[in-house]
Amino acid sequence: MKMALSNPQKTNDVIEKNLLTPLLVRQTEVKNRIVLSPMCQYSSVDGFANDWHLVHLGSRALGGAGIVFTEATAISPEGRISPYDLGIWSDEQVPFLARIAKFISENGSLPAMQIAHAGRKASCQRPIDGGASLPLEKGGWQVVAPSAVAFSEKSQIPKSLSQAAMKEIVFSFQQAAKRAVAAGFKIIEIHAAHGYLLHQFLSPLSNQRQDEYGGSLENRIRLLGEVVQAVRLVISEKMALFLRISATDWIEGGWDLKQSIELAKQVKQLGVDVIDVSSGGIVPYAKIPTKPNYQVPFATNIQEEAQILTGAVGFITQIKQANQIISSNAADLVFIGREFLRQPYFGLKAQQFLAKQVSWPKPYGYAL
Repeated sequence: MKMALSNPQKTNDVIEKNLLTPLLVRQTEVKNRIVLSPMCQYSSVDGFANDWHLVHLGSRALGGAGIVFTEATAISPEGRISPYDLGIWSDEQVPFLARIAKFISENGSLPAMQIAHAGRKASCQRPIDGGASLPLEKGGWQVVAPSAVAFSEKSQIPKSLSQAAMKEIVFSFQQAAKRAVAAGFKIIEIHAAHGYLLHQFLSPLSNQRQDEYGGSLENRIRLLGEVVQAVRLVISEKMALFLRISATDWIEGGWDLKQSIELAKQVKQLGVDVIDVSSGGIVPYAKIPTKPNYQVPFATNIQEEAQILTGAVGFITQIKQANQIISSNAADLVFIGREFLRQPYFGLKAQQFLAKQVSWPKPYGYAL
């Protein structure tokens, strides 16, 4: 469906690359460095994708993104943030997801799925409805976490997970990845950021366990390592595996950059190819100094210290800004969130700005 641009040299080198330079991750070729970041749409019923997801995600493929990510897609009903979250815990959810993946692929982008479990931040209203914790009598469900420590004073107290329940969660992540591959998604990302379940195990602020899954750094990263290994087993060796982390909790005594670097080194050995670097989310009272590029230095540090590909995200809104991140080798990919909501054709605009030619979809040939 796409009208091809001239083919720039494929390279992962630091020399003369920009936002439009292709990137090879394992044997997955990404046509440019522009990624639609996972963003919750709160538009599902019983976890099923629908026409909203097809149009929302498909339009960003038409708009020139190299990778198009689904929102955080729940591995189980209990892993949803809200009753309206997208899910992949059932084979019945696969056919419509496959339709979406096919459309994205046919229009020149790589379909990607972020798989997630919200842990103690599950069972909430949609943000548009206030975002408050949803009690059982109003359609909510029992939330789980490493320890029986609530996210906030107004949140439900979670049930501390038994090791048997944790094994079931690892299996659910694995089965979710298996279904995503069956649906035609070309990249899998494990969500271990923003205060959701796997991040809850990483952070000392939420993990107060006394067993081999709590205490030391080695113990706190154990469950995530098991999830990575389980997912890697069911996806192709050629397929790229991403991991989203919060590089810091922005709270003294919490998860921090030093631990993130060590985590990146370890998961690289387990088969993770790209660290998608965000921050925060573990507690509601953290003071986060948000501003353009505020998380980019974390991506750079992890890239340099762990020798792994990284993605930068957060308040990246301008083409020139995004291009500078890539051309300066501050990160290898740029994840665009809110700006892609405002401007679905961000990728085509980047082509126009940087290459002076645009690979318009053929039905849009009138724009030439």
